[in-house]
Amino acid sequence: MALPSKSNQLSHEVVQLAGELGAEVRGISLKDAGAIEIAAIRSLLLEHQVLFFPDQFLQLDEHVSFGRQFGELESHPNLNNPFTQHPEIFELAASHGGLADEWHSDISFQAEPSVMSILNMIECPPVGGDTMWASASAAFDALSAPMQDLCLGLSALHDAAPHDRSDLTAIHPVVRVHPQTGRRALFVNEHFTRRIVEMSHRESDLLLGYLTRWISSPRFTVRYRWQAGTIAIWDNRCTQHFVLSDFSEQRVIQRVTVMGDQPKAAEAPRWQPFVRTENEGATSRYDTQLDRHLGRDAIRLDSNKKGSPE
Repeated sequence: MALPSKSNQLSHEVVQLAGELGAEVRGISLKDAGAIEIAAIRSLLLEHQVLFFPDQFLQLDEHVSFGRQFGELESHPNLNNPFTQHPEIFELAASHGGLADEWHSDISFQAEPSVMSILNMIECPPVGGDTMWASASAAFDALSAPMQDLCLGLSALHDAAPHDRSDLTAIHPVVRVHPQTGRRALFVNEHFTRRIVEMSHRESDLLLGYLTRWISSPRFTVRYRWQAGTIAIWDNRCTQHFVLSDFSEQRVIQRVTVMGDQPKAAEAPRWQPFVRTENEGATSRYDTQLDRHLGRDAIRLDSNKKGSPE
């Protein structure tokens, strides 16, 4: 469905792609975007959460210059570019799937994760390699009231284990508030989130498994079929995404990542971080990472001390 532009100063067409998120925008030249265009894009992004701009064909410097208008850029803290060396570009190339094929919000393992990502599709296969996005705010809204209440009081540990850096960790609220829209969104994902801080690992596995499957429910998603030259912009504060690894020809993307996010909890955690209470003789390997992040010495935890003789 084509929607009229909300801006009286620009002439562009916006086509909504799914019920909860996603819109395709035509009529704005991103390489020539100035203050008026950037303001319009910001407004559209708040409304649709992920935007697609076909037929842009930005050169590398144009891509970077466009991204800088939204904030400070970072390429990637852990992964190296295969072809293009640039301090503000993250490049990903693949020819047989196996890339970003888990739901995630970009760089959620950092203390200040990404605000938004701007992807340039350089080369894509004729079939396959689509990307899906999910609205984490719509997913939270659709939870039952008791489940919402439970999630509001929790926090979660994220790490960079998919990049072989499980030592890089951060704790974020399970439910965050978008700083501009005020909407609450689930902020856990299957790729980077390891456990619920206030729960045992068994309890955490159950809840995280449910929430990550819930976020990816088809009703909260949009699927986009790429063409070379398309620019996608998405808000990492309220979305997650997933690449379908169903292709055999080369797929090359370049992405700039806008940094500076500070997740704000919808509510403060209502419980203390979990400490093991059952007697297993030693701190479980499931708790070691959490203890390390919190600076707790497992040997001195009360839960690991030998009880006094009767």
